[in-house]
Amino acid sequence: MTPTAPAAVTPEDLLRGAGLRVTAPRVAALRAVGESQHATADDVLSSVRAELGTVSVQAVYDVLHALTDAALLRRIEPAGHPARYERRTGDNHHHIVCRSCGAIGDVDCSVGHAPCLTPSDDHGFVVETAEVTYWGLCPDCSA
Repeated sequence: MTPTAPAAVTPEDLLRGAGLRVTAPRVAALRAVGESQHATADDVLSSVRAELGTVSVQAVYDVLHALTDAALLRRIEPAGHPARYERRTGDNHHHIVCRSCGAIGDVDCSVGHAPCLTPSDDHGFVVETAEVTYWGLCPDCSA
């Protein structure tokens, strides 16, 4: 008997797994962020409207907030840029941002000892993650 590949996890599965109701706007938003990594709220709004028709701006912000609270999305806010949403959650990866065009890429955290998790003074906090943003010029802008 030939083993079968595991079924792909659907947005509906993710929502149920997080204890959230499955709604069309939530499913559409998860799809939008999955298709356009580091999407802005405006990107998600455009994609959700293209899929569902009329949906309010507030509804999309509410969905993004709920999905972020449920750890199905991660919100990042590079200085001087609009907030972005990504589906890559649950790890301590960082980002690299182009100062010219705003392109964003993921950067894996150090393997082994992660120096970014050892602040010079933790002020009594228990450090769980660190957000590091690298800035520079992407290949297109530096050409």
